[in-house]
Amino acid sequence: MLEIYAGKNALKTIQDHGFKQELFTNFLGASGGPKWFILFGLDKYLFGDFFKGRNTELNLIGSSAGAFRAACLTQNNPVQAIERLAFTYANTAYSAKPTPQEISAHAVTIVDVLFGEDGANEVINNKIFKAHFLVAKCHGLTAFDNKIMQGAGLINSMLLNKISRKLLSKQYQRHIFKHPSSNLVINDPYNFSNVYQTLTPDNIKNAILASGSIPMVMSGIKHIDGAEKGTYRDGGIIDYHFDFSLANEGKNQINDTQSSQALTLYPHFSSEPKAGWFDKNSTRKVLTASYDNTVLLAPSKKFIQSLPFNKIPDRTDFTKLDTATRIKYWEKVLEETDKLAECFNEFVVTQDIAKIREFQP
Repeated sequence: MLEIYAGKNALKTIQDHGFKQELFTNFLGASGGPKWFILFGLDKYLFGDFFKGRNTELNLIGSSAGAFRAACLTQNNPVQAIERLAFTYANTAYSAKPTPQEISAHAVTIVDVLFGEDGANEVINNKIFKAHFLVAKCHGLTAFDNKIMQGAGLINSMLLNKISRKLLSKQYQRHIFKHPSSNLVINDPYNFSNVYQTLTPDNIKNAILASGSIPMVMSGIKHIDGAEKGTYRDGGIIDYHFDFSLANEGKNQINDTQSSQALTLYPHFSSEPKAGWFDKNSTRKVLTASYDNTVLLAPSKKFIQSLPFNKIPDRTDFTKLDTATRIKYWEKVLEETDKLAECFNEFVVTQDIAKIREFQP
């Protein structure tokens, strides 16, 4: 039902120390729109039980939907926040042919509900669970909201990416909107430049909106307080499912080495992550070295087949299903994901380390 994969170093660390929350210093949340619903039960369990009472920092790094999840899971009541997000997201309805402006307006509402009355301040002031939102700053034609110009820019991106992922840095720059006291560093083998920007009450909502602003579908965010002028879009453009490693200043409480050796927990809807948005349909695999210290949790194909329509929710459901059918389907998936949480809890309790497979892209 739930598959567990670990990079080479992560597997050895778990074999030496057991599987426990203290091993992890980072938590990843990928892009993918409503695909994140499959992780709903795990999110509730992880931040309602597994990490509850933690007294050392955990960095949450998310792009697009993963950023929305990070904004929930770093609030004082993470379970309540993620439930608000799931309910609001699932019940959002659009017109038959929504414009980017309409979709963006709904996203503003979702963010407002996600944060509730004081959630934004709770995220910024949380000393243990530290949020990081990944955003792509666009250059050239990709910065325009005009669909013809933006489309031409995206076609160029596809061609550049086909030649080499590194060439995308000509059009996109990674911005990391980070917790005020975070020392997280992203080590990117493809040499995208990183701009670290501190989250504040004045920029947190626009930062998370930018992280989820899908090209061609939504309007780009033109202004984020404290950041340089430009057009900011979906963090998944660069970091769809991630292909980088993470480092933190300070010490790893397990073996007193640099915390770059600490582990990253990555609940994901697939056991085959793709680096960037333009890799979705490519055969390019992520680098093994990027996942050396990562533990990836993914639903099994059998579990996915047991869901309505035999699949994970995705954005095409908005157009392929009528609103009532889609909402009923999504709510059923949210309910079923508690089974993945139960499966993971059983693994934690029994410490059946033999169930972990070595991650091999």
